[in-house]
Amino acid sequence: MVANSIVLGSGSPRRKQLLIELGFQLEIVSLDIDESYPNDLPSIEVASFVANKKMEALKKIKTDTKILLTADTTVVFSNQLLGKPTDKKNAKEMLELLSGKKHIVNTGVVLSFNGKTEKLSCYTEVQFNLLSSEQIDFYITNYNPFDKAGSYGIQDWVGLVGIKSINGSYTNVVGLPTDECYQAIQRLIKD
Repeated sequence: MVANSIVLGSGSPRRKQLLIELGFQLEIVSLDIDESYPNDLPSIEVASFVANKKMEALKKIKTDTKILLTADTTVVFSNQLLGKPTDKKNAKEMLELLSGKKHIVNTGVVLSFNGKTEKLSCYTEVQFNLLSSEQIDFYITNYNPFDKAGSYGIQDWVGLVGIKSINGSYTNVVGLPTDECYQAIQRLIKD
């Protein structure tokens, strides 16, 4: 096993870029799984639940002679889960809901190597400025909110002009808590 080689069970370009920036060589495996979850599961636990389902699917395709990594990111506002928007109208509704308010971004991560597993759950509180209808429309028209939970990417224009503050990991909001993942990978390969 090469310690810098990861099989990423995700098609997320943001997770891919973050892991490359950490110095890892990647093999990308896009997983087509049912991401449903029990109705009674608390919103804040959904990301970890889905990340576990992704790992189960990834282990059926790949052995863990390399580090396997799966993740899922959710946006939670007032115990309401905000997924990826279905269309422009839905994206606008979500951004209007988040405008001027705080919400939680949660990423669940599962790492597996050589029969060992590490599970992480990272929470970041994000505070939006008040966004005008024109700003929201501009963002939706000129950027791609449709593949992002909560209809926004913190690394995009709306993050530059619309995020007042964050409490926690910035890269978690992008899609992967790199500091926690790096430390977990070091623990996995230590033995």
